[in-house]
Amino acid sequence: MSPTRVATITMSDTRTELDDEGGRVLGERLRAAGFEVASHSILREEPEVLREAVRSLTADARVDAVVITGGTGLSPRDRTVEAIEPLFERRIDGFGEAFRRLSWEQVGPRAILSNATAGLVAGRVVVALPGSVAAVRLAADALLAPVLGHAIAIARGTKTAHHHGAKPTTGGGAC
Repeated sequence: MSPTRVATITMSDTRTELDDEGGRVLGERLRAAGFEVASHSILREEPEVLREAVRSLTADARVDAVVITGGTGLSPRDRTVEAIEPLFERRIDGFGEAFRRLSWEQVGPRAILSNATAGLVAGRVVVALPGSVAAVRLAADALLAPVLGHAIAIARGTKTAHHHGAKPTTGGGAC
């Protein structure tokens, strides 16, 4: 069975290939969890640019999921969530809830300022993470590594899932 293929995007008006630390760490963590990074791009923080990239990636048969880092905060240029949520066919509310709970342990009440989110676009899992390296590490290790392959399998209606570090499930439960 081929590895789950994830396209990654860094949303930033200032980052370049030389200093995209969040994108680099995201790729490293995903590969360490057994995923294949199908592509990585750095996009300026313009909603239509991101929407078009997500539409294109989710239409690509070689991409199983899209993970975006950056643009989920409260600054005027942080518009990742507003850009992608209209594309969601279904929301995965538990992702943002879990991310904020885990973040609380690291940053306390500032965790409520995160708008991390996830949903399905064209049957593909799309995740939006904060841009900080600590947030990327937390999400990749604690949430994406154990759950992303399973979420993809559920979204596709397949009976077998890629369980990258997670205990296999046999149906039922909260899924």
